[in-house]
Amino acid sequence: MAQDLVVPLAPNVWRIPLVRDLVNGFALRDDDGQVTLVDMGVSSSGPKVMAALAAIGSGPRDVTRLVLTHAHPDHAGGAAHVARQTGRGFTVHHDDAAHVVEGSSPPRDRSVLLGRLLDRVTRPGRDFEPVTVEHEMRDGDVLPIAGGLRVVHTPGHSPGHVSLLHEESRTLITGDAIFNVLGLRWPVKAFCTDFRMTQRTAHVLGELDYDVAAFTHGAELRDRPREAIRRFLSRRSPS
Repeated sequence: MAQDLVVPLAPNVWRIPLVRDLVNGFALRDDDGQVTLVDMGVSSSGPKVMAALAAIGSGPRDVTRLVLTHAHPDHAGGAAHVARQTGRGFTVHHDDAAHVVEGSSPPRDRSVLLGRLLDRVTRPGRDFEPVTVEHEMRDGDVLPIAGGLRVVHTPGHSPGHVSLLHEESRTLITGDAIFNVLGLRWPVKAFCTDFRMTQRTAHVLGELDYDVAAFTHGAELRDRPREAIRRFLSRRSPS
């Protein structure tokens, strides 16, 4: 297995470094060989996702589900390429589904100047190439993926932002609720729809049970990650 293409997190669960460790996707494989891919990185990342698929010994025909944690171009940028290669549409939370279909980011936090400026340049199809949504997920859903992938709605970064808990391997995919870049930190305010909501809803991540915390931005935590996330959240409670 090419270690530079995939990082094993648990049996049949891998992180896919798409821009070093700064932007990540994920792959999960069922016992029968079916593969689910989560997040496709930036616009140039599609081929890297497919190379990672080959690195775990699977191919496009094995992919039965594509999932996006939210509709931002650093997660959905490579989505169209992967969709064409696999022939699959996407699973996304109901509140971000329309944005995925039109290829646009949700509104940014207008209390932040950069957020207002970013909103001015957002246009359908400009942020990322539109893709088909074949399933809309909601909070508490358990997707039939590798023994069950629980949907944890953590809105704020976007209206339909989700974190995902693979209960069988006790692996949490945080999405952009929390970054692990030079330590645990919040996502950039201007990229959030509602930064204060991001801070509020992330607290649910301290209430879940997991042994590995995997981030879409930054490397995973394996040493008591729940305690580390709880400490981060307790120090940075929203006012």
